[in-house]
Amino acid sequence: MWQGIVHAIGITAKEGDAIQQVRQVRAIPGKGLEGDRYFKKFQVQPDSYHPSREITLIEVEALEAMARENEIELEPINSRRNVVTQGVPLNHLVGKEFQVGRVRLKGVKLCEPCTTLEGLTQKGVIGGLVHRGGLRAQILTEGIIQVGDPVKPA
Repeated sequence: MWQGIVHAIGITAKEGDAIQQVRQVRAIPGKGLEGDRYFKKFQVQPDSYHPSREITLIEVEALEAMARENEIELEPINSRRNVVTQGVPLNHLVGKEFQVGRVRLKGVKLCEPCTTLEGLTQKGVIGGLVHRGGLRAQILTEGIIQVGDPVKPA
């Protein structure tokens, strides 16, 4: 059995803008994270909605491994994932429900790194994060996620 924590939280109001680090964020099923780009996009373009875009997570350990193995250092918040976890086996949560604080999530699919991420960060990030780029998840219950919240199986 494992239990981790929320290490950092980030949102951005507009695609391509810098990620804003926040201490907490409201998660709303079917909408995403309040204040994040996808939350706003789903309101004006409902056909763009997909559960895998509600929230993204990445392990701080994956970023540390990339720094160690590929000599690419990326501040956790600059990973362009909403929630940075510590001590959470995200790859094993595809298709499973888990808790982040009081919010219940369901892992939808892995969040593999892409050219957009590499373009907004630095060359080599795709190779450094392949198969450890995080998790896309669906929000099942509404609530506040805060830095320091426990992350555990449901």
